[in-house]
Amino acid sequence: MKIRIGYGLGVRTGLNDESFGTVVDALERLHFDSLWLSERIGGAAPDPLVAMSYAAGRTKKLKVGMSVMVLPGRNPVILAKELATLDRMSGGRLLPAFGLGVADGHEQQAFGVERTERAAIFDEALTVMRACWTQERVNHSGRFFHYEDLRVEPKPRQSPPDVWLGGIAPSELKRVGRLADGWLPSFVTPADVEKARSVIEEVARQHDREIEDEHYGVLIPYANGDVPPAVLENLRTRRPDLADINELIPSNWEQLGALVRRFVDVGTSKFVILPLNEPGSAEAWVSHLEEAATTVIPWQT
Repeated sequence: MKIRIGYGLGVRTGLNDESFGTVVDALERLHFDSLWLSERIGGAAPDPLVAMSYAAGRTKKLKVGMSVMVLPGRNPVILAKELATLDRMSGGRLLPAFGLGVADGHEQQAFGVERTERAAIFDEALTVMRACWTQERVNHSGRFFHYEDLRVEPKPRQSPPDVWLGGIAPSELKRVGRLADGWLPSFVTPADVEKARSVIEEVARQHDREIEDEHYGVLIPYANGDVPPAVLENLRTRRPDLADINELIPSNWEQLGALVRRFVDVGTSKFVILPLNEPGSAEAWVSHLEEAATTVIPWQT
């Protein structure tokens, strides 16, 4: 099992100027496997498509992904072409991951999709995108999209890129089993993952599908200092069953290492670590990433 360690930037990241390039360069130099960008229209995080393109253009090996990009509300044909172009220009380093979008009135207004329709639009849009990546001509007639003899070029370097989905709710797990090539949940425990994986695999079998063993991952937020109060309050509301918040958010490198080993024991091999408290200056970022790399990069195989 090949263990890979990526680095994530959350929706609160302030890396939306020249400092972003400094962090990208450090991640490449320190041999992190991948960089993952979050999306929030009303937040300071940079647009994931623009940021992935910028990062790919500065690097030779660093893979780029989104954790996650909202799909309902986007034109799936145009997005398929954009991502295929990025995949080709980066030499096949794209890791696409999609979601329905957060249950937030501001974000839903921005994407212009009713909450009750998000899931159905998502499923159909992903089907359209895969067709654009793999078929010479696309013919599709659905509830939301209709295309006749549509040609979309260029095709991606990967044939096609593996699509990652997140989520831990029953409906989300079933969607992973039906549609995804990989699973990347967040704020979960190894016990959560072990239980959920059996659901995903059963649904995949029901649809004559299979998700590769090495396509099970997890995003692990870690605390570089105190856990932000808003995050802490939200988690205590969502997970009253947890006696120790460190089961979800390790507070030091030793705890992070122990948690990764527990995830490996239940078959997880792809990891994205994400700081809940970001360093301030570009210099502080580089120092922090060097410290992180000393701890986590030796875990890669």
